[in-house]
Amino acid sequence: MFGNFLIGLREGLEAAIVVSIIVGYAVRTGRRELLPRIWAGVGLAIGLSVTLGAILTFGSRGLSFQAQEAIGGILSILAVALVTTMILWMAANARTLRHRLHNEVDVATDRGGLALVLMAFLAVAREGLETALFLWSAVQAAGGGWAPVIGAAAGLAVAVGIGRLLYAGTLRMNLSTFFTWTGAALILVAAGVLAYGVHDLQEAGLLPGLDNLAFDVSSVLVPGGVLATLIKGTLNLSPTMTWLEVTVWTVYVATVGFFFHRTLRRANGREPAQVPAAVGGHR
Repeated sequence: MFGNFLIGLREGLEAAIVVSIIVGYAVRTGRRELLPRIWAGVGLAIGLSVTLGAILTFGSRGLSFQAQEAIGGILSILAVALVTTMILWMAANARTLRHRLHNEVDVATDRGGLALVLMAFLAVAREGLETALFLWSAVQAAGGGWAPVIGAAAGLAVAVGIGRLLYAGTLRMNLSTFFTWTGAALILVAAGVLAYGVHDLQEAGLLPGLDNLAFDVSSVLVPGGVLATLIKGTLNLSPTMTWLEVTVWTVYVATVGFFFHRTLRRANGREPAQVPAAVGGHR
């Protein structure tokens, strides 16, 4: 549940910060007439994200077990790819986010009303679609139930509250520090979702090694028990994992952790500025 709370908080707060910066800049520069366009873009983005969530939830019903596992595995891997890109991009750009958005508002305003709607839509839709896809994958990894959804909803609610406080000026937050710590935590969460996606593909028969277990500690961490549920809910790790799952988890954490650390050093000016190729086209 904590992992899903973190997903909702991280993605929701990024969207909330973007919206608060855009709205605040429009108000401070005396352009309140732009607000309906901004909120129209935000509303369309939320609607699209909810629609995607509904399609993912109900679209696979009636399919065979192998087909459901294959779709789940592929979507989990796609979700991890999107979230990884977001983590690295934000690590590189958190310090300059406000200035970038101010410039984008000016450019969109000069181009006309629809351009500003599109800007607000894209700013929120990126986070919303990532959240819907990653949350759906996390729910599948957790075995269903309402706990992951409640965790993510709580994270989103906290993110909206923080966004309102940021807009009101009553809260000052070091965005770089926040995204550093949550980014590091999300790497572990994403690694678990990736491992579970690989397991789904093994269940579907698309990847080998389903019976080659790296460990089985189910006698100690009883599935459904408090500790097993806690580990599953935070890191998406199971008491029983195959060698391929463990290998993928380890390689992902090591590789993404390396690029994350390097990106932070460059963003903080301790290395020559250069964004990894993996994040060049995210925003």
